[in-house]
Amino acid sequence: MMTVDDITQPITQELEEFELVFRGNLESNAPLLDKITHYIVKRKGKQIRPMFLLLTAKMIGQITPKTYEAASLVEILHTATLVHDDVVDDANERRGFYSINALWKNKIAVLVGDYFLSKILLLSIQKKNVDILEVVAKAVQEMSEGELLQIEKARRLDITEQIYFEIIRQKTASLISCVCEAAAVSVDRLDLREQMRKFGELIGIAFQIKDDIFDYGTFDDIGKPTGLDIREQKMTLPLIYVLNTADKKVKKELMNIVKNKNENTKEVKRAVEIVVEHGGIAYASEKMIEYKELALAMLKDFPDNEAKKSLIGLVEYTVLRKK
Repeated sequence: MMTVDDITQPITQELEEFELVFRGNLESNAPLLDKITHYIVKRKGKQIRPMFLLLTAKMIGQITPKTYEAASLVEILHTATLVHDDVVDDANERRGFYSINALWKNKIAVLVGDYFLSKILLLSIQKKNVDILEVVAKAVQEMSEGELLQIEKARRLDITEQIYFEIIRQKTASLISCVCEAAAVSVDRLDLREQMRKFGELIGIAFQIKDDIFDYGTFDDIGKPTGLDIREQKMTLPLIYVLNTADKKVKKELMNIVKNKNENTKEVKRAVEIVVEHGGIAYASEKMIEYKELALAMLKDFPDNEAKKSLIGLVEYTVLRKK
């Protein structure tokens, strides 16, 4: 597997340029907002989404100032959704750092998220990137619908595999599909817009399945407590598969834990064991690889170049990463 350093090799300078544009776009006259923004920038992750956007753009065309603006808009959107998600989930930590709501309370966190969303609107109009705004706005709509669909279904714990894929297509995959579609728009390859959108959607689905699988590993391997999704009564693919295929006795025991004993550490551990023993992880892994291969197949007709090689490496990284 390519390392992150290997993957970013063809876009090292472009990532630096993106970082300047991103930071510049977040500057504010409000001291509190600036303080929070600096905290967010400091704790940013691997920048997977800007990497996808820049590599896609470089594979199919010439990177332009519009490409950096597109990457910045998408990253601002991602940041806004994380801030709002932490409020919705009442989460105190993200990636080992305190969340915004933990440090500055929910009211400020919601307002900061709103500010980022308004920044997307304003920057798009100022830079005359309304075509990029259309792509981003569509993603915001999809993500919101996916989140609401999940909440609605989670109340009854009756999520089918079909509904699960619809939820993650909207909730997670819509952002990566937005990234890849925006890349095509930014380099004026409108003929590839739909193909790149679909490419991103397939990667996004594989990415989310990988996150689902993480919940059944060990804390040392993954960096988050085993069984967290079960504790939160989240119906993820490994769990759905076992509930659909196991015998009545196993299904009854598993459902009872998820419904009634999801706060009992010993019972949650038992649920994890049941899912692993009855092939939930194996099935989810197969599905993840299937979506990854479908995504890679969409790149096969593009001429070989360093950006394409790194983009393939980044797709592989999304399903082989350790956290």
